[in-house]
Amino acid sequence: MKIKSIQIENYRNISALSTDFDNVNIIWGENAQGKTNLLEAIYLFSGEKSFRGARDKELISFNKSNARLKIEFVADNREQFAQIDIGNKKTASLNGIKKRSATELGSVVKTIIFSPDHLNMIKEGPAERRKFVDGALCQIKSSYRNLLKDYNRSLEQRNALLKKAEDVTAVEPMLEIWNVNLASLGAKIIFQRMSYLKALKPYLEDIFSGISEGRESIELAYIGSDTYEFDVDDIEHKLYEKLKSHTRVDVLNHTTTKGPHRDDIEILINGKSVKTYGSQGQQRSSVLALKLAEASLLKEMTGENPIALLDDVMSELDEKRQDYILNHIKDLQVFITCCDKEAVLKLKKGKTLHMQNGALPEE
Repeated sequence: MKIKSIQIENYRNISALSTDFDNVNIIWGENAQGKTNLLEAIYLFSGEKSFRGARDKELISFNKSNARLKIEFVADNREQFAQIDIGNKKTASLNGIKKRSATELGSVVKTIIFSPDHLNMIKEGPAERRKFVDGALCQIKSSYRNLLKDYNRSLEQRNALLKKAEDVTAVEPMLEIWNVNLASLGAKIIFQRMSYLKALKPYLEDIFSGISEGRESIELAYIGSDTYEFDVDDIEHKLYEKLKSHTRVDVLNHTTTKGPHRDDIEILINGKSVKTYGSQGQQRSSVLALKLAEASLLKEMTGENPIALLDDVMSELDEKRQDYILNHIKDLQVFITCCDKEAVLKLKKGKTLHMQNGALPEE
């Protein structure tokens, strides 16, 4: 898909903006001028909330009662348009037809987003890495979102029982139903995560090789509560046994210590943990490669290229890695924000937008 143009009114520091886009678009300017606000406005059309964690009312310009966003885009081989209005509540329409919620736009508008906060995927704990895989799967399969909800609901029930437990003997029979349920649901989650990583592998390796000019290799390893075969029944059996064998530990800790909610995805460059041994540039490159690989796999699964939104992606990358991002990302429409005007000069083909005080003045 491709976004042809956008119109924005009263959105954060952008009072009025209208512009069209190219395949590669660099939005540059000093800090706090509205570059990320423009990316965020585009991202909302994917049916998600702000990637910066802002509430809807915080997106409306100061002293204004509502904001309006409108895009014209090409998807499913036809021209379309969508609109989002943010006031007392957020409403959305697609091709003039009102949707029940803005979330429904996500079935048509697909995006991947890179922001500096996504470096937490490397720097922080397993939750951030699980979030990456789970979020990608939710875009591909709506049923996966429901699977996560069902698992988390059962996990809450088991944990509630553990919090009240005074000894193992008393609680063990009551835990059995939750052990069976969590093993069944958890096995499906783990299997789908492992399947996703397997499908992501060739795209990730190819993109990372391009970014590093073949000097480095990247790997992903799923770290579970056990060593699982690539088989749902094997995973379910092993997960059930782990839940049973750790009952005493769980009672002592008042929480469930085994399951997909505790699993991790290890990221390795040249066989070494990028979290422990990677430079700032390698860490940024690995997250970027994961995001671009996500986009490629999303295209394979849905038949439609997503939009790539890359916020402050150029920092801490050497010139060769910057050149790859600017001039060698194929097929995707890309939006890149940066502060450095020198990066703009390296763009061989595309459009540059100079953001100043929430506007795009003529130059």
